[in-house]
Amino acid sequence: MASISLLTSVLFAAAVVLTVGIFLSAVRKADSSSFSTKFVIFIIPFWMMFQAILGIGGFYRDFGSFPPRIVIFGVLPAVVVLVSLLAYAKESLVYRLPIPTLTILHAIRLPVEYVLHRLYVEGAVPVQMTYEGHNFDILSGISAVVVYLIAFKGGATKRSLLIVWNLGALLLLAVIVTTAALAVPSPIQTIAFDRPNVGILYFPFIWLPTIVVPIVLFCHLASLAKLISGRTA
Repeated sequence: MASISLLTSVLFAAAVVLTVGIFLSAVRKADSSSFSTKFVIFIIPFWMMFQAILGIGGFYRDFGSFPPRIVIFGVLPAVVVLVSLLAYAKESLVYRLPIPTLTILHAIRLPVEYVLHRLYVEGAVPVQMTYEGHNFDILSGISAVVVYLIAFKGGATKRSLLIVWNLGALLLLAVIVTTAALAVPSPIQTIAFDRPNVGILYFPFIWLPTIVVPIVLFCHLASLAKLISGRTA
């Protein structure tokens, strides 16, 4: 793999810490006494450390395994926790999360997309994963700020605007996640053979599929659950 600069690594690590900090702040505001809240506050730092150990140790760089290790040991457990919270912790956590925080958190996609572009320039990810290729997720980061300023202006939550925006941003997220998955060197790789997606298999970038993407996805789904149920606080 091409050499990744220290600046790129530091910028990404800072973006991850900021993402986790904003999300955990929203979780604490929900209900600091519930089991689901305490679980989330514990599991995210633990999961970050666990993934850091696997990334530093090179565990995910077994390109011949099927399914890819990153799916089984990185993405799948995070998705299971996410789905479990949405299914079983609606009243104790999901419905109590502040939608303004869940919305503005997506602005973090701006620095993340910048880092992905740096990784492309440094030879660690394909162009398809950047805003020069098939990835327009940067629009979600830009629009998150605009939607935040409009949707909560005057104290009345613009429910329809938020629903449409969350659905659109989810679609953009699905595009980049699919592109990234198909570019990882593995038996299921179908694109970017000249420059595969190896950057996310190294620390700290392993936190992108295992920490940042699950949090972003959860924020979208939690917001939609609240909005559709009429709970706009």
